[in-house]
Amino acid sequence: MVIMSWNPDPASLEQVVILLNQSKTADSAVQKQVHEKLNELNQIPDFNNYLAFILQLPTQDETNRSMAGLILKNNIKNHYQLYPAEVLECVKRACLACLGDRSAMIRATVGTIITTMVSKARLEAWPELMPHLVASLDSGDEFLVEGSFSAMHKICEDSKQLLEDTPVSQPLGILIPKFIEFTGHRSCINQFIGGHSQAPMQYLDRLLESVFRLAEDTDTEVRKQVCSSLVLLVDSRMGYLLPYMTSILEFMLLRTQDPDEFVAQEACELWLAIADQPNCQELLRPYLPKLIPVLCRGMKYSESDAEALELENREDAHIPDRESDIRPRFHRTRSKMASQHLHDCAAGGGSGEDADASGGLEQQQQDLLLLAESGDADDSGGGGDDILSSWNLRKCSAAALDVLANVFRDELLEHLLPILKDTLLSERWDVKESGILILGAVAEGCLQGVTAYLPELFRLLLTCLQHAKPLVRSITCWTLSRYAHWIVTQPHELCLKPLLYELLNRILDTNKRVQEAACSAFATLEEETCSDLVPYLGDIVQTLVFAFQRYQHKNLLILYDAIGTLADSVGSHLNQEAFVQLLMPRLFQKWESLNDDDKDLFPLLECLSSLATALGVGFLPYCEPVFARCVRLVETTLRQQQLHFQNPEANEAPDKDFMIVSLDLLSGVAEGLGSEIQPLVQGSPILDLLYHCMQDSQPIVRQSAFALLGDLSKACFDQLRPAVGNFLMVLAANLNPVNISVCNNAIWAIGEISIRLGSEIKPYVEKIIDPLTDIINRTNTPKTLQENTGELVANLNNWQICLR
Repeated sequence: MVIMSWNPDPASLEQVVILLNQSKTADSAVQKQVHEKLNELNQIPDFNNYLAFILQLPTQDETNRSMAGLILKNNIKNHYQLYPAEVLECVKRACLACLGDRSAMIRATVGTIITTMVSKARLEAWPELMPHLVASLDSGDEFLVEGSFSAMHKICEDSKQLLEDTPVSQPLGILIPKFIEFTGHRSCINQFIGGHSQAPMQYLDRLLESVFRLAEDTDTEVRKQVCSSLVLLVDSRMGYLLPYMTSILEFMLLRTQDPDEFVAQEACELWLAIADQPNCQELLRPYLPKLIPVLCRGMKYSESDAEALELENREDAHIPDRESDIRPRFHRTRSKMASQHLHDCAAGGGSGEDADASGGLEQQQQDLLLLAESGDADDSGGGGDDILSSWNLRKCSAAALDVLANVFRDELLEHLLPILKDTLLSERWDVKESGILILGAVAEGCLQGVTAYLPELFRLLLTCLQHAKPLVRSITCWTLSRYAHWIVTQPHELCLKPLLYELLNRILDTNKRVQEAACSAFATLEEETCSDLVPYLGDIVQTLVFAFQRYQHKNLLILYDAIGTLADSVGSHLNQEAFVQLLMPRLFQKWESLNDDDKDLFPLLECLSSLATALGVGFLPYCEPVFARCVRLVETTLRQQQLHFQNPEANEAPDKDFMIVSLDLLSGVAEGLGSEIQPLVQGSPILDLLYHCMQDSQPIVRQSAFALLGDLSKACFDQLRPAVGNFLMVLAANLNPVNISVCNNAIWAIGEISIRLGSEIKPYVEKIIDPLTDIINRTNTPKTLQENTGELVANLNNWQICLR
C-alpha cells in the first residue's frame, strides 16, 4: 500500500486515534464529548490529512480506518468549498491508494468518499479518476478490480446525470465499452439504459452480444442482471431493439422458466414491459402458444413457499396479530357531485370521481394492485417478511397474464381454456388454486369470451369456497369478486343469493387470510349490488356483528370497511331499529376504547361517516359525542400545526389524517342529519376551524373541508351566512383544475351556497366566473368537473346575473 508523502505530527495523530477509539463507546456522555471535539477539529483543514492518513494505515484496525473515512466523507460533503487544493489532493491520493485494500469495509468506505467528491465538484476536477478506475479493471488484482467496480457503481448511482451531461466520448464513451466487457460483474450499465444518454446505444451490438454470451452463466446473480438489462432496454429503448427482438423474446421466454425463481421473476418483468408497447400484439402473437403456459405455471406456489404455505394453511382466527402484520392504510376522502340525481346507489352521500375522470387506466392500476396480492386479499400495500405478501414470480406472472389479457382479449382463450380445464379439475390443491388465480387474472380482459363458460365455472368456484385448504378458499373469494358485475346480472336465486351466503360463511372462517379475502370480496359485491342486498340485510348485519367477536386487529380494520361499504350501498334501508341496535353499540365500544392519537380511528371514522349518512336521523342518538370528538381532533391538529410552524425543531408536524377523517365524518353527519345538526354547530367552533382547514397547504385537507362546507350549507345555512363572503373567496381561489378533486369539491360547495344565496351571490360572481369559464373551455376537463361547472353556470344564468 502506498502511504502519501504528507507526514503527520505523531502526538496529534495519537490524539485523533484516541478520539476514534472513544467514538465506539456506548456511553452517551463520552459520545457527546467526542462529537463536540470532532466539530472543533472539523474547522481545521489539516484534520482531514490526518483522517486520510489513518484511512491508509495498515497498523490500525479496519473499524478505526473506516470511521476516519466516513468522517472524511461527511467533511467533504459539508465543507468541500472551504478546503485548500493541497488537502483535497491528499484525500484523492489516499482514496486511489486504498481502492484495492483487502478489507471490503475499507473499499466500500473509499467508494463513498470518491462519489461524494465527484458529486461536489464534477469529474472535471478529478480528470485522472476515470482513467485510473478503468485501468484498474485490467490489473488482475481481484481486490483492486472489485474496489474499482464498487467505486464506479456508486458514481453511476449518485452522479448519473453528471455522466450523461458530459460529452459522449468522455467519460461514458470510455465506461460503456468497459461495462459491456464486464457485463456479468456489475450492473453499472443499467444505470444508463433508462436515461437519455445515447452512449449505450452506440454499442448496442456489443452489449447484446455480451448479454447473450452470459445467458447460460452458472451464477444466478449474473443471469438476473442480464434479464434486468433487457427489461430496461425494452422499457425505454424499444425502437433500437426491433432488429433483435426475436432473439430477446426467445431468450427471455427461456429465462422465465429459469430454475432460480428470482431469475425467472426478473425475466417475467419483460412481459409487463412489452404490454405497454404499441406493437405488443405484433411482437408477442407468435409466442403466445409457449408464453401463456409458462406464465400459468409461474402462478403456482413454488417449493420455496413451503414453510409459509404450512403457516397459512391452519386455523388461526384465535391467534392475536403481531403489530408487524398491520400494514399502512390510506384514507380516501369525500368527493362531491353537483346534484343528487347523479348518485348511483341508494345511499347517496357523495360519490367518487366519474369514470372519465378517474376510471380507465387508474382502475386498471387498482386492479393490478389487487392482482399483485394474488388472492391474498390485502391490497393495502406494505411489506413485511411474509413471503405471501411480497412481490414474487407468482404475482409477476399473474400481473403479466392480466395485462396481456387486456391486450389480446378473447384471443388468449385458445391457449387458456385447456390449461383452465386441467388446473381447475386437478386433485392437487396447489394446482387447482393456481387455476382459480388464472381465471381471476383474465376476468377483465377475456370477460366476453369467458361469459359462455361462467355458469359452469361459477358453480365450481362456489364449491371451492368450502375447500379444505384455506388458500384455495381465499383465492376463490378474490376471483369471484373479479366477476361480481356478471354475477349481479344473473338471476339472484341462481348466483347472488348462494354466493352471498357462502361469503358470509367465509367472513366467519377459522383462517384469518380467508376472513380477509371474504370481507374484501363482500365489499366488492356490495358496491355492485347496492339496494339488491336489502332482502338479505338481516343475515348480513348479524354476520358482520358476530365477526366483531372473532376478528383480530388486522381484519377488524377491514371489517369496518365492509360495514361502511354496506351503508354506502343500501343507504337508508339500513336505518331500522334492529340493525342500528346491533351495529352501533359494537362500533361505539371500539370508538370509546381508542385514544385520540390512535390511527385505528381512521377506518372507524370512515365507517361511521358512511353510517351517519345512511342512517340519517337514526344516527341522532350518537351524533353528539361523535361531533364533539371530531371537532376536538380538528382543533388539536390545527393547534399542533401552529406550534410546528412556530418552532419546527421542538414540535413535530402533526398527522393531518386525524383532521381529514374528522372533517369527512362531520360531512357525513351533516348530510345524514340535515337540519338536526344545527344545535351542534351553533354551540361549537367548527366554522372557524373549517375556515382554517380550507386554507391548508395540503390539497387533501382542502378537499375534505370543501365537502363539509357544502354539506353544512345544505343543513344549516343561516349559521354560515355571516361568514359566507370569506368562505366564497377561499373557494374561488381553489377553482383550479390542476387538482381535480379539490376543484370539484370547491365548485360543488359554491353551487350549494349559491342555491341558498340566490341573487345575493352577485357581489362574488366576478371572482368566480373567470375560472369557471376557463374550466369549461379546457379540452381535457373531466366529465364530472364539466357537469358541476355547467350546472353552476346554468344556475347563475337562471338568476339573470350578467356574466362576462
